[in-house]
Amino acid sequence: MGYLDNYIDKIRNEGKNGFADSIEKTAKQIGEKRLSQFDYASHQMGLLFGNIQSGKTGHIFGVMCEAVDLGFPFFMFLTTDSTTLQEQTYDRAKNYLTDFVVCNENEEQKFRNHGDKPVVVVVKKNYRVLKAWANRFRNTNMLLGNPLFIIDDEADAASLNTKVNQDKVSSINKYLQDIIDTAQSSIYLQMTGTPQSLLLQSSISGWHPLFVDYFEPGNAYLGGNFFFPKDKTPDFVRFIDGEPASNLARDVVIRHLVVTAQLFLTGHEVSNCLIHTSRLQSEHNRTAREISNVLDELSESSDDPKLKAEMKKEYDTLAPVKDPKQSFEDIYQLVQKILSKKEFNIVKLNSSSADTSEDYANGCNFIVGGTNLGRGVTFSQLHTFYYARTSKHPQADTMWQHNRMFGYDRDKGLISLFITHELYNLFSEINETNNAIVEQARKGEKITISYPDGLNPTRENVLDKSLLNILPGNSNHFPSNPHNNTFDEISKMVEKFDGTEAPQEVTLNLIIKILDKFEDDNFNFAGYKSMIQSEMHKASLATGMLMVRRNRNITYGMRALLSPNDWAATNAFTDKFVLTLYQVNGDNPELNWPEGKKLWVPNIKLPGTSNIYMID
Repeated sequence: MGYLDNYIDKIRNEGKNGFADSIEKTAKQIGEKRLSQFDYASHQMGLLFGNIQSGKTGHIFGVMCEAVDLGFPFFMFLTTDSTTLQEQTYDRAKNYLTDFVVCNENEEQKFRNHGDKPVVVVVKKNYRVLKAWANRFRNTNMLLGNPLFIIDDEADAASLNTKVNQDKVSSINKYLQDIIDTAQSSIYLQMTGTPQSLLLQSSISGWHPLFVDYFEPGNAYLGGNFFFPKDKTPDFVRFIDGEPASNLARDVVIRHLVVTAQLFLTGHEVSNCLIHTSRLQSEHNRTAREISNVLDELSESSDDPKLKAEMKKEYDTLAPVKDPKQSFEDIYQLVQKILSKKEFNIVKLNSSSADTSEDYANGCNFIVGGTNLGRGVTFSQLHTFYYARTSKHPQADTMWQHNRMFGYDRDKGLISLFITHELYNLFSEINETNNAIVEQARKGEKITISYPDGLNPTRENVLDKSLLNILPGNSNHFPSNPHNNTFDEISKMVEKFDGTEAPQEVTLNLIIKILDKFEDDNFNFAGYKSMIQSEMHKASLATGMLMVRRNRNITYGMRALLSPNDWAATNAFTDKFVLTLYQVNGDNPELNWPEGKKLWVPNIKLPGTSNIYMID
C-alpha cells in the first residue's frame, strides 16, 4: 500500500468515511494536476484553500502522503507563531503520519538521520526559528537535487511582506524566501480559509499563487452557507439591536444552559458558548462580569417560575438532529443542578489571561475574549455564539476567521447566533464573495474580489499599493484605443438596437460575449470579464444593462466617453453592470482615430454596491 492509502485507512478506522473520501479526492486531484507535473527545476507557489474549521490539516496531510507516493522526500510544515498550535500540529503529524519521520523545530539531527523515510519538520513562523532552519538547510547537501515541499498553514498570517510599501522586506517573509532559496526546486503550498490577501499579491512579489485549488468540506460541515444563506435569515439568528446588555446576557446564559443540558443528557461531555464582543480587554472583563452576575442570580433562584418559563421557551426551539430530544423536565432538573452546584466555567481568552484550551475542553463553559478567539482556535460543541465586535475599518478575512461556530460537531438544531443586523449583513456579504471566489477557482478563472464600500478585503500593509487597483462602485471604464477586427460581428450582435433605446436588461453572458470581441493592449478586458463572471457565480441568472448608441463623433483621446444624457441614463442602475456601446465615426479624419475607420467603443459601469479589487 502507498503512503496515501495508509493514511486514508487511519481516517476510515476512526469511522470518518466521508472525511476520508474528501481527503482522498483532494490529494488525488492535487497529485494529478500539480505534483505529477512538477519539473524539479523551479520554485512553484500554489494555494489550497477551504473553509474555516473544515479539516484543512487533515487534507494537507493527505496531499503530503500523495506527494511522497510521487517522489517528494522532504517537507516543512509552517504553523503560526504559537507554541500551542505548533505543538498541536506536531502531535497530530506524529499520530497520523506514522510512515514519516516527524521532527519538531529543535530536532535537526533527527531530520538529518531520517534514513529512507520521508521527513517533515514542524516549525513556527518565528523569525529566529526560520533563520535557524534556513542556515541548517544551507549547510547540508540533503536538498541538493531534491525538491523541498513547504506547507504554510494560515499562509495569509505573518508570511507575507508587511513592508512591501516601504521597499523593505519583513523578517519572516525574508527568512521564508531564504528557505525556498536553499533548495534546487520547491513547491510552496499556501493553505488558509481566508485567501483574500494571497490572491491580491502581485505576480512580481513571488507570493502570488501560480495555481489555486479548493477542497470541499465533508457533508456534516456547517459553514458560511448554513449561517449566512443568500436569500433568507435562518430562524436560529437572534438580532440584538438595541437590547440592553443585562437582558442580553440573561438570554445568552439561559439559552446555553438549556442546550448544555440537552447535550449532557445525550452523552456529551462539553458544551461551549462563545462571546466575542470586542478586542478590548476591559470589555472582556465587563462582559465576563455580566455573565457571572446572571449566573449568580440564577443560581440563587434556580426554582423561580420565571426562569422555568424562560427555559421552556428556549426548550421549545430545540430541534436536535444528531440525538433524541430530551424531556423538558429532565433538562430543567439538570439545569437546576448545574446552577445550584455551580458546575460551569467562565473562561477569558486574551493576551493577559492565564486560561487555556484545557479550561474549556470539558463541562459547561462561557468563553469570553477578542483577538485570541480567531485564527486557529477550535471549540468543541459550540452551539451558542454571541458576536458583537465592531470595527471602524472592518477586514473581510479577519472577520471571517472569527467564525469559530463553523465546524463538524455542531448540531444544526441546537445552534443560536446572537448578532446585530449590521454585522449579520457584513458576514452575508463576505460569504457571497467567498462563494464567488470558490466558483472562480473551480473553473480555473482569473479571480476578482468585490466588497461593499467600507469593507476591506484584508490589511493594507501586505498589499502593494502601486499595483493594486481598487475600482470604486458606480465608476465608468473604457479603453482608449479598442481594436475592432470584429466590427461586423459586434454590429450583428446588437443589430436589433436602433440606438435610441433606454438601457435594456440582458444576461451577463451576452455582455461577456460582446467584450470577447474587443482587444486593447492598455485595457484589462480579461479583468473586467472576470468581474462579471464573479457576479454570475453569485447568481447564475444575474443580469446587466446594455445601451447602444450609433453615429457618434467622439474625438480620439477623450477623457470621458458618455454624453451627459447617457451618463444619467446609466447611473439610474446602481446595482448592475452597465455596458454602453458607442459606434464611433472613426473614419472622420478630424476625429484623429489611429485606424481611420468606424469602430465600437465599450464603456463599462460597475455596480454601485461594491468596490472591486484587482492586482496588476
